[in-house]
Amino acid sequence: MRKFLGPLLRTTAGALASTTLAVLPVLAAPAAAGTGTPPSPEDTTDPAFAPRHHAVQHGGFVRAANASISCRAPEAPACQAVRAGRTAANGDFDMFYVDVDNDPHTYNSSRAEVRVPEGGRVTYARLYWGGNLRAGEQKPPRDNGRVLIAEPGGTYKEVLADTVEGHRVAGGADAFQASADVTRLVRRSGSGLYTVAQVNTATGRSAVGAWGGWTLVVAYENPAEPLRELALWDGFEALDTPVDVRLTGMRVPAGAGGRVGLVAYDGDRGSVGETLTLSVGPRRTPVALRDSANPPDDVLNSTISEPGDVPARRVPAYANTLGYDSDVFDLGRALRRGGDQPGFRLVSHADAAWAGALFAAVDARK
Repeated sequence: MRKFLGPLLRTTAGALASTTLAVLPVLAAPAAAGTGTPPSPEDTTDPAFAPRHHAVQHGGFVRAANASISCRAPEAPACQAVRAGRTAANGDFDMFYVDVDNDPHTYNSSRAEVRVPEGGRVTYARLYWGGNLRAGEQKPPRDNGRVLIAEPGGTYKEVLADTVEGHRVAGGADAFQASADVTRLVRRSGSGLYTVAQVNTATGRSAVGAWGGWTLVVAYENPAEPLRELALWDGFEALDTPVDVRLTGMRVPAGAGGRVGLVAYDGDRGSVGETLTLSVGPRRTPVALRDSANPPDDVLNSTISEPGDVPARRVPAYANTLGYDSDVFDLGRALRRGGDQPGFRLVSHADAAWAGALFAAVDARK
């Protein structure tokens, strides 16, 4: 089983309802923050996805995400073209850290915006980070369970993971994911650009490629929004077999809306056979989710995307993130007929890819 210890945030320099979340029993809450416990030891088994957070409330999810590594700039103009959106895989390049903070003490850093709607209150927040440890240059594995985070206008604080999952060795990769509860920090700090640094990923060039990034998933309540089922599942599974999660006991009203998000690693743009589907009811044909950034058969296409005309800010805002996906899909088309027990399936028949998290907000009956 996965290892769970209390999360820690420390400054460095500078209402469960009757609906259940099908997969595994709901996990016990971690110990209180500030216990001083070290990062969780890594679990090298291959646990199935499990429920992490569930609530029924007026509100939804928002998320911030960015890559921690990209192609090396001296490979321009090819690297610049890929960053702008050209199809390519991380194994095609000598990969190196993204580092935007002008701090000589960090080896990588990137920023992304959390947008909590006006009137919203943060009820839960979790930070996920991960990558490939085997390419060229490698950092010590003990760094897997530690990152730095700076809230909008703030200084770096060390985050120690309460869950670390690795090593997933396949096809020449050595992959891991870690996560921590950061609700207190995000509730206090609210909307704005968050910076995450020191994500432990290898740099260099190899056949399997280098990749890595982070996602901050934030649940909020807002009395002006519809009543919704909010569910977050996580784990770290190779996608050669499907990841399946379901909201059992939930009846979706006709005309309902909602969104679902995913976090995944080492999906290459142009490798078809990667799908995220939604089924509502046992006899309905699953609907393949898609949008302008994600074809229905290539959802793991190295993108960080979300519905809306004005995406959340990212620094840098590369269109091809070369092996890191953090996407949010609108569910209105798939849910318009209503039904019961909405279920999601994520699978890859192409790359050796890994799933890290799925989160969904679906309109509920009052």
